[in-house]
Amino acid sequence: MTVPDRIAKFLKENKVKYKTQTHVPAYTAQEIAAAQHVPGKELAKTVIVKVDDKFAMAVLPASHRIDFDALKGLLEAKEVKLAGEEEFAGLFPGVETGAMPPFGNLYDLPVYAESSLREDETITFNAGTHVETITMAYADFERLVKPTIGSFGIHA
Repeated sequence: MTVPDRIAKFLKENKVKYKTQTHVPAYTAQEIAAAQHVPGKELAKTVIVKVDDKFAMAVLPASHRIDFDALKGLLEAKEVKLAGEEEFAGLFPGVETGAMPPFGNLYDLPVYAESSLREDETITFNAGTHVETITMAYADFERLVKPTIGSFGIHA
């Protein structure tokens, strides 16, 4: 498995230094953190949510869960809820369902990032597969994606 072409091209075009790591198949953020020997707070998970019936990405540390009321307040939305995999599976061509990287801008989705991700110099996340991650500078992530930053994560 390799990083999907769309993601590799995006990073290369934007002159982003990154490294990829392969691990045993893992399907939850905590499993990935364990397989990569990375603390849960340093692994970012991408969660697909529906904000007033429109899809969006929430990116937060693997050790956190979404405080939906806080996210709703941040976005001044009427409703924010978790999207089911069957609802969004077709939104990410070339990416395994549940292994979406936090590049919503590549898929025309807004991205909301938990402010605690700024505490680390790097960000590690799924590379589009269940066996590979990408690690890059957090500053590059923020520069490329331009997420809305807010506090909406609760340590699980």
